[in-house]
Amino acid sequence: MSESFDAVDVIVAKRDGRRLSDAQIDWVIDAYTRGVVADEQMSALNMAILLNGMDRAEIARWTAAMIASGERMSFADLGRPTADKHSTGGVGDKITLPLAPLVAVFGVAVPQLSGRGLGHTGGTLDKLESIPGWRAALSNDEMMRQLADVGAVICQAGSGLAPADRKLYALRDVTGTVEAIPLIASSIMSKKIAEGTDSLVLDVKVGSGAFMKDLDRARELARTMVELGTDAGVTTVALLTDMSTPLGLTAGNALEVRESVEVLAGGGPADVVELTIALAREMLDAAGRPDADPAAALADGRAMDAWRAMIRAQDGDPDAPLPYARETEQVLAESDGVLTTLDAYAVGVAAWRLGAGRARKEDPVQAGAGVQIHVRPGERVTAGQPVLTLHTDTPERFGRAREALAGGIVVDAAAAPGAGPLVLDRITA
Repeated sequence: MSESFDAVDVIVAKRDGRRLSDAQIDWVIDAYTRGVVADEQMSALNMAILLNGMDRAEIARWTAAMIASGERMSFADLGRPTADKHSTGGVGDKITLPLAPLVAVFGVAVPQLSGRGLGHTGGTLDKLESIPGWRAALSNDEMMRQLADVGAVICQAGSGLAPADRKLYALRDVTGTVEAIPLIASSIMSKKIAEGTDSLVLDVKVGSGAFMKDLDRARELARTMVELGTDAGVTTVALLTDMSTPLGLTAGNALEVRESVEVLAGGGPADVVELTIALAREMLDAAGRPDADPAAALADGRAMDAWRAMIRAQDGDPDAPLPYARETEQVLAESDGVLTTLDAYAVGVAAWRLGAGRARKEDPVQAGAGVQIHVRPGERVTAGQPVLTLHTDTPERFGRAREALAGGIVVDAAAAPGAGPLVLDRITA
């Protein structure tokens, strides 16, 4: 077939700072998915987008073209509102685990299509796979049945959703174009819009352990994604949340599941509970349940009941003991004072090096590996007191994990106790 455009003309247009037409965008995404536009050409276009940006209409069209590359799901037959949450990723971010069953308690269906960890950020599916028997891969029919019966599902996305994104995502990773906000926003939102949810709450992380280190850049990304969702008819809101220190007291797969179950039992670390409830309120409000009280559902056991039903529906055993790593080693405070810094990135890399994460998609992970946190920033410590416990099945990893933590733990004798806010901003259309 003859092609409507020439890839070089499209690259040159963006290189020279011109906006791309709807027809150019539709063609280049389709042609790249078909293999007509080569990787090196799309790499050049991605770099031009990184350097010169895109306006709101261009990003919306780019996202729509990515959605059009695959199938669209619909939950219209469920007969109840749907709400989803997406986090841009962080360290110790196990919020999806208690959040999905908590929101489902109130008659809102939660189709949570999740991913695996790569690098220093953990993956929701890796965490849940530490539960004996639990499976991530569901057919669309199984997913719909579970949403009807249980109200919540956490599973891997099918290969049919936005296939253009899978090709683009891999390319961005190896060409230095991951940071382009139009490309990040369209990558996330093409999958979420194709998924067919009525409403979406975005948790955009900011800080050392986050993809976005800078508050203004994070706000720009959040605003771009909220606009994309709104333009596509999805009720969308974003919270900017702090990721300068890890969430909760664990980073690692089974460790984080254990902590999530504590939250569902009415306990758990205060920051994890706070963010779970804040995001639940946003999801329930967006789904037309503004009077629901998620805190009460954590306290009275309803969220735990929904969790157990959700795990069982995917062949997991909610009563089975979770795996522990075979070896542990403590990291001790070197002086007296207040812990002023527990760097999220350092802890995330340490957990990754202990075996909790992967460097490549095909790498295995250790279910029990990770980092347990004993002291939070703003708390007093004394010299020799345990700050962290490192967990792994392979003790030769301890040295590299300790190297990752160098400079990431700061104790100041003169600092006053106290910690900053968790939710930094809220972005709506």
